[in-house]
Amino acid sequence: MKTTDLHQLFLNQKQNFTTDTRKITKGAIFFALKGENFNGNTFAKTALENGAAYVVIDEEAFYIDERTILVSNVLETLQHLAHYHREYLGIPIIALTGSNGKTTTKELIREVLSTQYRVNATVGNLNNHIGVPLTLLSMTHETEMGVVEMGANHLKEIQHLCFIAAPNFGYITNFGKAHLEGFGSEEGIVQGKSEMYDYIANAEGIAFVNQEDKRQVEQADYCECIYINPHETPLLELTPYVQLAHKGEVIQSNLIGKYNYNNIIAAIAIGHHFNISDENIKKAIENYKPENNRSQIIEKGSTHIILDAYNANPTSMAAALENINALDKKNKAVILGDMFELGSTSRKEHKEIVEKVLSYHFNSTIFVGKNFYEQKVDGAKFYTSFEELKNNFDIDFTDTTLLIKGSRGMALERILDIL
Repeated sequence: MKTTDLHQLFLNQKQNFTTDTRKITKGAIFFALKGENFNGNTFAKTALENGAAYVVIDEEAFYIDERTILVSNVLETLQHLAHYHREYLGIPIIALTGSNGKTTTKELIREVLSTQYRVNATVGNLNNHIGVPLTLLSMTHETEMGVVEMGANHLKEIQHLCFIAAPNFGYITNFGKAHLEGFGSEEGIVQGKSEMYDYIANAEGIAFVNQEDKRQVEQADYCECIYINPHETPLLELTPYVQLAHKGEVIQSNLIGKYNYNNIIAAIAIGHHFNISDENIKKAIENYKPENNRSQIIEKGSTHIILDAYNANPTSMAAALENINALDKKNKAVILGDMFELGSTSRKEHKEIVEKVLSYHFNSTIFVGKNFYEQKVDGAKFYTSFEELKNNFDIDFTDTTLLIKGSRGMALERILDIL
């Protein structure tokens, strides 16, 4: 079936589609995707029995009847359909990537733009080769603007995602030490993320660039750029929340850490470009509250917890540590989990974080995970796993500000249950 015909079918079914048979609704189109541990083709019959109108498969052995659409590759079909749908709608698409802060920045941009436009944005962190198509296909005739987050851990991934989403605008939060294993080096990270600039330049789009980030300025020098000047919206203080001054008004965010400052000013700058009023910008930023273990503030008795356990890499870990160290609090402690996907640099990066933490002389310092355990030294407690920490947990965090941070695979939010 041609993409044009499939798209018409997609519209006829009122854009009712899914890749998960557990979410089938009557009249849906089921796309039988494959993964390392599953084959969606095997669920085609179940999808039809559960109310799907059509199933898209790529293995002829699972053909059922005229409701079955056989293609050469379901994933590629989904991606081509998403690209065609994006072009069909013809709306402005803002794409963003970067090593740290993508999801928070995306949410801030969505909040700001939604005050005056009907905006569809990436849900959660569905920012990969499947998530980006799903985001695009969720957009309808009512959508006035799209915000698409793009993640990558190898070269050419951002290039591919840009081809699918065809963004008119692009923003890169930063170049940091994330996914070093896949990109190979810090230079590989810069090259991989900058594939967005390559696309924006060739598409004659516009890149938003923090003019204080010299490497970003260098990488985007062939794009049409709108430069973001942090001094136009200066940082007032961290209490621990980021507080800014914007055109004579104080904006009190619910975000902690100086590292969120640039995320906020990016949302402000993009809001200005799309003619969002200053009143709505202020309201949107002040109303946004982080969730899903991203820089959340949680109170448990007299323990003031900074839960930043969604993910971690050396750059974001260092920034979080610098933030808690700068806070004017008497008692401060940290529980840090392993950082993943660092490849051959893992030992070095974990060692540097241990040295950095110990230089701050927090009241209590705990490291969790085999990578940190290999760097075991005096002056801190080290555990090979969360289970070992849980079985030996005997620290009193009364009247303490506690940072909890680690990679997603460590799931350190579980610590909340043992405090």
